[in-house]
Amino acid sequence: MSWDWEKLKQQQQRSGGGGSGFPPQVDEILKNIKQFKFPGGPILIIILIALFFGSSTFFTVGVDEVGVIQRFGKYIRICQPGLNFKLPAGIEKVTKVKVKRVYKEEFGFQSPTDEARKFSASGDTENKNVSLMLTGDLNVGVVPWIVQYRVKDPYNYLFKVRDARKLLIDMSESSMRLVVGDRSINEVITKRQEIAVEAQQLLQEEMNKSETGIDIVTIEMKKTNVPEAVQSSFNAVNQAVQEKEKLIYQAKEDYNKAIPQARGEAERTIKAAEGYSLDRVNRAKGDASRFVAFYQEYVKAKDVTKRRLYLETLKDLFPKLGHKYIIDAEQKNLLPLLNLGKNGVEK
Repeated sequence: MSWDWEKLKQQQQRSGGGGSGFPPQVDEILKNIKQFKFPGGPILIIILIALFFGSSTFFTVGVDEVGVIQRFGKYIRICQPGLNFKLPAGIEKVTKVKVKRVYKEEFGFQSPTDEARKFSASGDTENKNVSLMLTGDLNVGVVPWIVQYRVKDPYNYLFKVRDARKLLIDMSESSMRLVVGDRSINEVITKRQEIAVEAQQLLQEEMNKSETGIDIVTIEMKKTNVPEAVQSSFNAVNQAVQEKEKLIYQAKEDYNKAIPQARGEAERTIKAAEGYSLDRVNRAKGDASRFVAFYQEYVKAKDVTKRRLYLETLKDLFPKLGHKYIIDAEQKNLLPLLNLGKNGVEK
């Protein structure tokens, strides 16, 4: 279907162009167009129109998405996965929303995978400063995190908020700063799971209030720390705090050992004193009872009891006196006394 350029050149020459290279006149171009005929005629035009309307009226929705139909810009319905029908282009428009895909937004770092770069918010340089946060004890911490979400309500996602993803990014940062601002730097470093759960709850509440149609799947906290400029000083402070706690624990351990031991010794001494007191009292009571019994027997038979007591006393006393020598009072010679050490009479 090319133009007959040789014929056009001859016409130009006959019209006075003379091969001067001037372009053909407008009326000549229109005349040539009228003379031009499409192969197949009206049938081809009908086929082209049918293909156009067919391609713009039938469409396929994937298994992980839904199609949102708009008629002249107004929301009409939602199409489920599979082959669907709509009015031709210009009347109805379909917007496909992936409702089963889990999207990911990264804050404070950049994932090395291509998938993360495609579906993350870490492409801009400002995201590097997002992780710098002020904690409750007026320290600065580096808090990177990941937000995973999916589209729960396609209608709200497309029409209730101008840019739901941008709102999600802003509210994620706001929620995380709110949670981190209520904790000390040590809690931010050691209690990441607790912070992630609380931040997820706050973020989901804000998404529901804004009617974004977004469902927060999870918030994952990455390794939190302090800025590199103060890392050495922070480590020194932590080491000093750990040494302090170590000394306190050691002191408490010694206290827990010494105090119970002293209390045990005191209890033992008290019990021993109570036992000694009870023994002395019982002995005194026994002696008193025995003395009373002796007295009662003495009253009944004074001479017999007196002699018995005397003999019992001598029986107890004599063994304690050692050797005993009895000498005749009338003995006047000293010679018998010389052999007392060897052959003395012991009585």
